[in-house]
Amino acid sequence: MIKMDIKPLRYFQAVALAGSFTRAAEQLHVAQPAISMAIKKLEAELELKLFHRLERQISLTDEGEKLLQHSQKILQALDDARLEMAELKGLTRGEVRVGIPSMLGSYYFPPILMAFRHRYPELNLSVIEGGTWQLQQMLERGELDLGIIVAEFVPEELKAETFLQAEMLVTVARDHPLAQQTHISYDDFFNEELVMFKEGYFHRKIVDRMAQEAGRSPNIGFETNLIPLIKSIVKQGFGISTLLGMVIEEDADLVGLSFTEPVWLDLSIAWRRDGYLSRANQAFVDFLLEQS
Repeated sequence: MIKMDIKPLRYFQAVALAGSFTRAAEQLHVAQPAISMAIKKLEAELELKLFHRLERQISLTDEGEKLLQHSQKILQALDDARLEMAELKGLTRGEVRVGIPSMLGSYYFPPILMAFRHRYPELNLSVIEGGTWQLQQMLERGELDLGIIVAEFVPEELKAETFLQAEMLVTVARDHPLAQQTHISYDDFFNEELVMFKEGYFHRKIVDRMAQEAGRSPNIGFETNLIPLIKSIVKQGFGISTLLGMVIEEDADLVGLSFTEPVWLDLSIAWRRDGYLSRANQAFVDFLLEQS
């Protein structure tokens, strides 16, 4: 029977995800020789080669890929169990790690986060900004407890609750010719030069889906994840964009127009379906749903 210690398994996973023994050692605050020895011992116990070792490069073998899939599940389950047991004994303060896309992080969540901190001052709250795809991956890897994702992009591995419905509006300068229209067709929109978020953000995913439905190829003149820069470019007439209504409602120089077929987004808070939702995270979910 193969006996497998947890520490070498953690070292193995860190090296596999970092793609480097050196980076893994830095992340774990462990001497690199200790990690190398632990991996060699693990390979000897399993009688399998887990890494291809080339000059300054490593990659997983087929056997290593299989072990990584199991290690992620095993280590996450162990961390979940430790957290749940600690909570039952009342040994830890609560912590919430939540990932939020930039549009919502800048315009919707600040008052909610402040109100949550006021109600639960003993809880540690960590907020990470990222794109839909990045947040989804971090959730699945256990690097986040909660993440804000558009409902249509929530995979089977995650459980989600919708807390907000928001409309994506065509955003143009007040003196732009399209500003005089009541609605904007997909064709009119894709005839213009666009200012878009980079790939991986829900804003971009929605526009890419719309283009596919319309049989068009977006003419993207600018790519940036900086909302003030998007707004500035649009105001100066160098392109148009799509933004949530909350982003432009107080900006007199911008006009938000519905598409002929309005684009509504169901925004959800998601977490791992097979993971343990701590009391701190459940409190955040409940609090967010109260505000909707």
